[in-house]
Amino acid sequence: MTPQPSRTWTRSRALLEKSRQSLAGGVSSPFRAKFPVPLYLTGGRGARISDVDGNEYIDYALAWGPMILGYAHPVIVDAVRRAAEGAHCFGQQHELEIEVAEKICAAVPCAERVAFTSSGSEAVQLALRLARAFTGRPRILKFEGHYHGWMDSTLWSYHPRREQVGPADTPCAVAGSAGQVANAADNLLIAPWNQIDALEAMFTAHGTEIAAVIMEPVLCNSGCLLPSAGYLQAARNLCRQHGALLIFDEVITGFRMALGGAQATYGVTPDIATFGKAVAGGPPLSVIAGRAEILDQMFTGGVAFGGTFNGNPLSLAGAQATLTELARNDGTALTHANQMGRDLMSALRDAARKHNLPLQLTGFGAAFSMHFTKRAELRNYRDTLDDDAVMLQRVLAAALAEGIHLIPDGRLYVSAAHTPADIEQTVANFDRAFSAVAATP
Repeated sequence: MTPQPSRTWTRSRALLEKSRQSLAGGVSSPFRAKFPVPLYLTGGRGARISDVDGNEYIDYALAWGPMILGYAHPVIVDAVRRAAEGAHCFGQQHELEIEVAEKICAAVPCAERVAFTSSGSEAVQLALRLARAFTGRPRILKFEGHYHGWMDSTLWSYHPRREQVGPADTPCAVAGSAGQVANAADNLLIAPWNQIDALEAMFTAHGTEIAAVIMEPVLCNSGCLLPSAGYLQAARNLCRQHGALLIFDEVITGFRMALGGAQATYGVTPDIATFGKAVAGGPPLSVIAGRAEILDQMFTGGVAFGGTFNGNPLSLAGAQATLTELARNDGTALTHANQMGRDLMSALRDAARKHNLPLQLTGFGAAFSMHFTKRAELRNYRDTLDDDAVMLQRVLAAALAEGIHLIPDGRLYVSAAHTPADIEQTVANFDRAFSAVAATP
């Protein structure tokens, strides 16, 4: 990376102000406004991106996750280019739907059938509808800190403040947005994650009403927290015992933690899983996968579902190319991405220790998070409330100035395009960022 000691963002800031005159907030997703500087980007290749001010960055945001093979991967570029020369959308069937569905069914343990849509939020809504129809029960149990999209029915207790959460044994259902009506939570139960006794208590009190338990099998959206040993299997057993379905939201872990997702890594098979982000390597695509008798309700059980852009040729061309590349040579690409991530985690721990910063890193190689905390262990969302959010923002700003692009919550995604040289440069740049933060009172 070319040294840029006087990195500025004059044009990005000017374009943001211009954008606010026509685009609500100046950005297409409010999450993007939380970056230390909302950048206007001009391109990306491999693990690097560049902005309108001529700055280059080693990127660990990966467009919030989709770019598992890096930017402008030639296999994806070629596949999408060829698809773009034909019909962009049919609203009818085409053979690529079958080919991509077969790849997913071969890779993902729970996938007897799949369905395609465009966003993870949509996929979750279908999963919940299928679960309620299949069980004949109304209630969904979700966990504090887990994100399942921005729809009214699921955006509850995602990132509640400490004063909002309520007692640990009976958490409050906290709306995640203005404009949500209280009765959207009438058929929702909230529990702390990673505590099997709390889940048992919920089933004891409400077992005959619970249609499904939904969770991120790794809590990527609230600090990349790993499940405790045996927790996922215990949840699987409780659901089976009480006649409820188990849903894994693998929008982040899918095709990133392993080709078969977290369910393959941990050996716990849900009834339904949702996927997105990495599945198409950039083009918009999400997937609902699960048992045949559950998904077939869309055709035999009266479950409504639709979408003009479902399974469109452009997105599926990206998915076919991505899944083929991820499976090549026994999954070398994901093995590499996760190894690069583990190497970076280890080196960042050492760098933070050198500067006496209280850094905890949680997650797995290809997705992990920074926490500045005195806690020795983080197991669930409430543990992350002790994080030093001010220090994190100072580190993010210092890292951006050093040419490291990160997600605003301190999450890092590592792609198959990141090289040992990228990791070495990242560590050196973080060392300077940590030094700057440590030197400032």
